[in-house]
Amino acid sequence: MSKKNGADFPFRRFFMVYGIGCDLCSIARMEKSLLGPHGAVFARRVFGPAEQAALGLPLAEEEGTARRTAHTVASAAADFAAKEAFLKAAGTGLREPFSLCEIETVRLPGGAPAYRFSGRSAQWVEARRLRAHLSLSHEDSMAMAYCILETETCTSQLHTME
Repeated sequence: MSKKNGADFPFRRFFMVYGIGCDLCSIARMEKSLLGPHGAVFARRVFGPAEQAALGLPLAEEEGTARRTAHTVASAAADFAAKEAFLKAAGTGLREPFSLCEIETVRLPGGAPAYRFSGRSAQWVEARRLRAHLSLSHEDSMAMAYCILETETCTSQLHTME
């Protein structure tokens, strides 16, 4: 058993990279999808409840909301890129058991982005003991997301000379 700061740690924990994914999304394309005639349907199919609430979806082009809409669309594009980046890191692409609306991008209290999984997507992540790390950015006409998936492994009890 090893000791660290007076506490016993019978197992050593390691984190290994499971997968890495990166994706870009055109902000103009996201705007067209959200503000088009089927924008509400698109928003419900792609974005989970927390994302829809945070983004104020579905959007409607109203006078005086252009600035809010531009920021919202850029954020939605980054959130969409995050979903695609996760699927690339998972190595599966968009197929069972994944549904885009079950892979949500949320903001932590300090503003940092994070993933929130639900449904079968959450079961898949939990079964593999994965931790997901996310970075988002948007500039001019593009939004970008970077995902790193880690898996936790534990070794058996440590043997130390005491």
